[in-house]
Amino acid sequence: MRKSKASLAVIFGIVFIDLIGFGIVIPVLPLYAERFGASPLVVGCLLAVYSLMQTIFAPILGRWSDRVGRRPVLLISIIGSSLGFLLMGLANSLALLFAGRIIDGITGGNISTAQAYIADVTPAHERSKGMGLIGAAFGLGFIFGPAIGGVMSHFSLSAPLLFAAALAAVNAVAVYFFLPESLSKEHRHDSRERASMAQLFREARGSALAVVIGTYFFSTVAFSLLTATYPLFASHRFGFRAPQVGYIFAGMGILGAMVQGGMMGRLVKAFGEKRLTIAGTFLLAMSLFLLPISPTALILFVATGGIGLGHALSTAPLNGLASKAVGPAAQGRVLGAMQSASSFARIIGPVLGGWMLNQDLLLRMQAHYGRAPYWTGGVIMLVACGLAISLKLSDES
Repeated sequence: MRKSKASLAVIFGIVFIDLIGFGIVIPVLPLYAERFGASPLVVGCLLAVYSLMQTIFAPILGRWSDRVGRRPVLLISIIGSSLGFLLMGLANSLALLFAGRIIDGITGGNISTAQAYIADVTPAHERSKGMGLIGAAFGLGFIFGPAIGGVMSHFSLSAPLLFAAALAAVNAVAVYFFLPESLSKEHRHDSRERASMAQLFREARGSALAVVIGTYFFSTVAFSLLTATYPLFASHRFGFRAPQVGYIFAGMGILGAMVQGGMMGRLVKAFGEKRLTIAGTFLLAMSLFLLPISPTALILFVATGGIGLGHALSTAPLNGLASKAVGPAAQGRVLGAMQSASSFARIIGPVLGGWMLNQDLLLRMQAHYGRAPYWTGGVIMLVACGLAISLKLSDES
């Protein structure tokens, strides 16, 4: 038990540093790309290509981790991220910037491997609690990462990228020296077998895995739709500038870290994963409906807090349910599929949100600004909630 807790602590640190590196580039990458003559559309493609690469390669990394173990895949992927950041920081052309971003996206799909590691070292009844550590690391990483990126950008726009490269290199050293392998040889998938997605679903219990992945996909579409458009919405409707929006996102990150890192184990024990997922998706839906009709900043903060809480309540239980749907030899594959679905959703959400926000502008009515994307997001979350309600779990009576 003590060894498992120590391994969880190392994994938490690895994901936290990983997400700091990811968050560092958020405030500077668009400005950095403009130096090479990138148009807004090209900047959007530069941001989207990361998620596109994760969509493709997260299941591949997960499958490899089922074959050769978690530790080597984590080590190689973190080294790859370091090289990607380094190439971006040293880039002297837009092509090299895209190359670095693509490398980082390919190797950045290691969150599913970290989740598979947690699945290896935690019993089934504590699986969602363990997955909550990933959510907590996400929240904290998105608090500190952009802040560090903003501070480092005072030196130069390439400085945050070079710092992220160094941070990833330190992370690789931590994996090499402090993280033991978690997947025993008897549970490793035979490398000679073709581990197709169809086979993965056959290994899962009933249709629960398909429903879990669908719920996760729709939830991520709605949440990424919000995060991509929220700064514009807050600016147009309430006059908030970048620092105020940053504080709001930091608050959401702190709330998510508290729920997933400190409370998830007790919540799962008291209510179970299915009820938490239903509650989280429904709360997120209602908060999205409320957000664009907020008459005051106070109501805006309440709606935003509801979005952060709803997302925190549903994310870890969904990953826990996916993990519990398959055996030890398929953890990397199933969690890679979850991350792939999430990455694909993060391509669709921002594009859909931006297009629909533009439709609100065409109405030329300030009071309607935000209704099209956020009410659409609310409907999407009601679909996710319906899927969560339909979940049939083997431990249900």
